[in-house]
Amino acid sequence: MKRRSFLKISASTAAAVAVSPSLIAETLKSEDGKALFKAYEKVQLKDAEGNPLKASKLVKEENYVFMYPHAATPAILVDLPEPTQKEVKLKAEDGTEYIYTSGSGSKGTIVAFSAICAHQLTHPQKAMSMFQYVPTTGKTLAYEKPGVFVCSSHLAAYDPKQGGKVVGGPANQGLASIVLEIDKDDNIWAVAVLGPNKFQEFFDAFKTEHKAEFGRRGAKKLIATEAKVVTLKNYSAELIQA
Repeated sequence: MKRRSFLKISASTAAAVAVSPSLIAETLKSEDGKALFKAYEKVQLKDAEGNPLKASKLVKEENYVFMYPHAATPAILVDLPEPTQKEVKLKAEDGTEYIYTSGSGSKGTIVAFSAICAHQLTHPQKAMSMFQYVPTTGKTLAYEKPGVFVCSSHLAAYDPKQGGKVVGGPANQGLASIVLEIDKDDNIWAVAVLGPNKFQEFFDAFKTEHKAEFGRRGAKKLIATEAKVVTLKNYSAELIQA
């Protein structure tokens, strides 16, 4: 029988993750050494005017784009109409398993995921976006029900209520989740990445474009204190959704 590897977290560490993922300063690894959880600097999300983004002010099912954890890696935040499932067991394409705990906020509806498709790295760009969350009032060819992230390049679909799990199309693993904290003042912070990510493949595939926009090494620069958040419709000139 093929041995499966699991993300190992001690009881004390698990409690720290549940309360404040940013308290962890090192990478938690599975048995085979694959990083499935990595804490980064605590980054505050701010609106286009530089004001703190408030959880209570989010428009339901709006796509909000921000860069995290690197200067060139896009993420999308959404306030879902219903809470996510809890303790969702997910699996990376190499068989490593990990657990998505739940959405953030008082109702467990606020989620954020890496906006880099796990299939062939399609992502929101300034000229156009073929990757987005399709609201429950919309329609998509990628899955039987809307309310999912869709990559219109090859119709991959990911369910945010199940921790970014693949529910349709050719992708072999789900989306990496951006771990959020919401403080007592209703401010939103990005603190970590959970699940297998495509960051290095992304940097390799778009090296020329990144060099032109960010300079020689700017694309990989880690976001340190704050990240600007804009709606997808204001980030991309054209939205293409199948």
